[in-house]
Amino acid sequence: MSDLTFNKIFGGVLMTGLIIFGLKEASDIVFAKHELEKPGYEIAVAEEAGAGGAAAEVAPDWGSVLTPANVELGKAVSAKCASCHNFTAENHTGPGLFGVVGRKPGSHPGFAYSPAMTDFGGKNPVWDYDHLDTFLKAPGKDVSGTKMTFVGLKKQEDRIAMIAYLHSLGSTLPIPAPKPAGAAPAAAAGEAPAAGAAATGSTPAGATAPAPAGAGAPAAGQPTTPAPAAAKS
Repeated sequence: MSDLTFNKIFGGVLMTGLIIFGLKEASDIVFAKHELEKPGYEIAVAEEAGAGGAAAEVAPDWGSVLTPANVELGKAVSAKCASCHNFTAENHTGPGLFGVVGRKPGSHPGFAYSPAMTDFGGKNPVWDYDHLDTFLKAPGKDVSGTKMTFVGLKKQEDRIAMIAYLHSLGSTLPIPAPKPAGAAPAAAAGEAPAAGAAATGSTPAGATAPAPAGAGAPAAGQPTTPAPAAAKS
């Protein structure tokens, strides 16, 4: 055997050994289990509204928001519903929406409602503004089992605009009067009734205003002293 052949064989064996050793070391690095220095535990953190969280929605003042401007905006929002609903009395995949505001839920003629919507209509006699707002936000959550698989309108301004548009389509539900601006809050519990009266100078109902000093009856517990006679000139 020549020296060249021996060197080739020796080099091949050496290379094979190096490859096997390298693969073993690599597999140990990738798949080895490492013990944690300190045990860790998953901590469940409850979501809290407030600083940094989503602000709670305030119910709309329907008497103020059902405006022509929102009707026009609602026409644009209604495009999200057009694949399943007609905005006429004609049914489509969903019931026709003409006149839905003020209508009894689950009652449009010719449409096969789910039992869930029929039950909902038995408990709620009319689609009023608040019920529509809640339903449009999350239909499947508000009426579990409804055929309506739409995820909902999450933005309150979109729901207001949509309801304003639906109201313009043959609604029988009157628009309520706008709420008065700056309504006074209720008095705090335990507040003395006379506190507000003292600030305004008014006298609480049922109370007698005190007589001016020097006039009328003497103070309680004091003897009665006749008034001095007028001096004669």
